[in-house]
Amino acid sequence: MNSHLKTALELAAIGVPVLPLRAGKVPFRNCAACRDNACGGRPNMKTPGPCHCPRPCHAWAAATTDPDTLTGPAWASAWKQTAVVAYHPGGTGLTVLDLDHADAITWARETLPSTRTVPTTRGEHWIYRGAMQSANAVRDGVDIKSTMSYARWLGPGTGTMTALPDDVRALAVREPSPVRPAPHMPSLAAPAVGGECRHRTPAYLDRGIAMAEQRITEAPSAVHATVYRTFLAVLSAHGRCGCLTNAHIGRLFAAAQAKGEGPRHCHDAWTNARTRLGL
Repeated sequence: MNSHLKTALELAAIGVPVLPLRAGKVPFRNCAACRDNACGGRPNMKTPGPCHCPRPCHAWAAATTDPDTLTGPAWASAWKQTAVVAYHPGGTGLTVLDLDHADAITWARETLPSTRTVPTTRGEHWIYRGAMQSANAVRDGVDIKSTMSYARWLGPGTGTMTALPDDVRALAVREPSPVRPAPHMPSLAAPAVGGECRHRTPAYLDRGIAMAEQRITEAPSAVHATVYRTFLAVLSAHGRCGCLTNAHIGRLFAAAQAKGEGPRHCHDAWTNARTRLGL
């Protein structure tokens, strides 16, 4: 049996939702039917959603504990290309504090209660009991991976796991290095008269925006192109019915700026995407 699949099955057996990652620590791309979230997306493999694709689509949302899914034919080719197994921390009630360098580790040791730790290539994962919203770059070298995110499985780690402290929850709220909004937030053209909203529930739009944010924040390279393609996909799905608000746009701009994009580039990418779609 493939060693990565063996690891995944062992984790799934103790209730940890798992998924395969390709080289570069990135998830497998959505299949043709699910590209650009055309299928409507899915919240996870345990909760019924609009998409029932059997393949490892939708990044973190593909994480599962179902051994039949993991060993099924739809995932067989993915395991052959897998570089590392990942898991969905929030799906098992955990939060991973990803400390990317020595200074971040020193800060954690001086600031936070000790917990289970796992060594990484450049730093450490600190794992706490309790789930919360995920957030990248909450301070230099520190990411939070919990709900709607994934973390690499690098072993069980050492130490006693402790409860998620309020200091970690606060990191996702106060953002020590906030990004500045674009000087002129773009607005949407009004939907065509008689246009019908295709969204079944507000959650459909929320999931789409969340997945777009994740696509940007987890881009390993080609950030300019990723931002533009993500804006294009969001506008293609949500730009004509009137449901997309400036608050949603602000979330996308914030995700792009957290990856180093300037406000002007965000504005230009949004404008170019609208122009291409005739909005």
